[in-house]
Amino acid sequence: MKKEITLSIRGFILLFSLFVTFFGSAAPGFCFPEEFVDASGTSVVIKAPPSRVVSLVPTITEIIFSLGAGDAVEAITYHSTYPSETAGKPIVGGFFSPSIDVIEEIQPDLIFLSSLHRGIKERFAERCPVVILDAQSIDDLYLNIDLLGKIFNKQGEAKKLKEQIKTRFQLIARKAAKIPTAKKKRVIRLMGRDRVMTPGDDSFQTEMIKAAGGIPPGLGKNGNIVVITEEEWIKFNPQIIYGCGGDRETAKRFFNRPGWKDVEAVKKGKIFYFNCDLTCRASTRTGDFVSWLSSTIYGDEFSRTQDQVLQEKIFKSRKLHIDMDYIKDTRIFYSTIRDFENKTLIIDFKEPLTVVSTLEGERKGIESIGNHYLPPPSWGITHKSGLKDERKRIYDILGKSEKSTSFLFTGADMDNLAVEKARFKEMEVYALVTAGVRSNAMRMSEDEGRFYEPGTINIIILPNMELTPRAMTRAIICATEAKTAALQDLDVRSHYTPLVNQATGTGTDNIMVVQGTGIRINNAGGHSKMGELIAKAVYSGVKEAIYRQDGLIATRNIFQRLKERGIGISELISVDQCECSVEKGDLSGGLEGVLLQPEYASFVLSSLAISDDYERGLITDLGAHKLLCKRVAEKIAGQKIGDMMDLVAIDNIPPVLEMTLNAILNGIYFKIK
Repeated sequence: MKKEITLSIRGFILLFSLFVTFFGSAAPGFCFPEEFVDASGTSVVIKAPPSRVVSLVPTITEIIFSLGAGDAVEAITYHSTYPSETAGKPIVGGFFSPSIDVIEEIQPDLIFLSSLHRGIKERFAERCPVVILDAQSIDDLYLNIDLLGKIFNKQGEAKKLKEQIKTRFQLIARKAAKIPTAKKKRVIRLMGRDRVMTPGDDSFQTEMIKAAGGIPPGLGKNGNIVVITEEEWIKFNPQIIYGCGGDRETAKRFFNRPGWKDVEAVKKGKIFYFNCDLTCRASTRTGDFVSWLSSTIYGDEFSRTQDQVLQEKIFKSRKLHIDMDYIKDTRIFYSTIRDFENKTLIIDFKEPLTVVSTLEGERKGIESIGNHYLPPPSWGITHKSGLKDERKRIYDILGKSEKSTSFLFTGADMDNLAVEKARFKEMEVYALVTAGVRSNAMRMSEDEGRFYEPGTINIIILPNMELTPRAMTRAIICATEAKTAALQDLDVRSHYTPLVNQATGTGTDNIMVVQGTGIRINNAGGHSKMGELIAKAVYSGVKEAIYRQDGLIATRNIFQRLKERGIGISELISVDQCECSVEKGDLSGGLEGVLLQPEYASFVLSSLAISDDYERGLITDLGAHKLLCKRVAEKIAGQKIGDMMDLVAIDNIPPVLEMTLNAILNGIYFKIK
């Protein structure tokens, strides 16, 4: 029997209710062929389980991978960067201008797209199912999860995923309910560039503000993004402003002007920025973002123990196997602390040992060490209480003594822990690493130190021999150099000066070296075998942890590499010098198409390395590169080019990158002119 499923919310709920009424629970899988109605109102028939899927919509890609169906995905856009498993997938370009030719080569058996991809739909509708799924509300998100769970035969995973998201919302609803109505805060999402804009009254982003316990502006305007006038801004008088990415530029442009600057949030500096993947999408992480936003809005209220709604306790653990004679037990513990889920790696010793920690110095008589993950909603709370008080609270909940316990603390998820081992004959070393480099990677000697908080790249070193105090401190040098080597080999950029600097670490890294037992070793420096093993384990551990946390791999695509330098395709291009019919969109779409070709992607990738060497003074003459750029431009154009035009709009871009990107843009310009 066929079932028709419409993605309009009321229709879906009605049909689902009738199905449950007559048949009980949901069916165990799609009965192929199966027909349903997508978000555009189009009837779609899927004749068999898909295995060559192209997903052009990042939120849909995220759901598919979160359901464990990522193996069926053959290609995505470069905007899809979560979860980490997406890193190795081929790309078809960007969201707005995906390459039809590349999609053709894949020969997909199912394409997920948005209502903006009319050309893709027209081209492929007769060849394979083409499904439009939009998420304009949280309910739409749930419907999409349900439908994708059925398409990929992952109904159980879909149910679990929805429950996880809903649990986050329910927790915040309970916490926000404790806040008196008179103390609820006015919250606005900052958007726009030339004008101040914000989500409309019916936007899912407005829905997220409400779910976080905030009061959004009621402007009487609907849509994903609407203009807010200066008069409306002043009347609403936001107490909290948040945005992402380029919204910082909007704030710089407007928040020093009369009227715009005269609201409570601007006066008190209550302006916050989050990852755009969280703020701008109704996704599998929306519950996590709403929790973080709510904690940001109500940091004082969430800091009060009397206002907590959940018991602080350990609720489960997961055992890890570390084969060392002196280790009694190694586990990751999951606990509720200040109402949010914390995760802690704890290594218990059979006897007290000495450790050297860059967070606490030398500690003797230590029975347990660990690495504690504080989730984003807890970050602001921890800053208020201070690390000393928060550490005591955490130790008490985990049943540990401050006297005999030494922890590191991190904002990297403990489920992304990397455990690496290096061995030579009877000598063995483990490195346990958590790492995140998206938000505060920096280059020492270049970037400014402004604050301190513990642990982004955290490394625990466990040797199977006894290290002397000298060897333990030498081990820190080897581990640090190996960490930096891993960042360099991945070309991790400084968060503060990404155009010109590779990162050497983050501003919050920590290392702990355990004394160990057995044969006594007095040297763990670079020329020693112990130092070599420490470096190898740490190097592999850092790369693996960065992949798990941030999805960064050495072979990531050119669009991602440019983005990490702060170079976005749409912001890159200027057509001010053009006196013709060539539009900016023509150039950006053409640029994406050119960069999908390995030859030109490699040209830009090599230019990134040349640029770094030029900025360091290792290369002083760019004459050869200039000639190469001219040749590349003419090859793309298919003709000789006289004077090159200035088509790169980014200020302060390094000369090598400006020459490289300008050459490609000129080639495209003269080809389509």
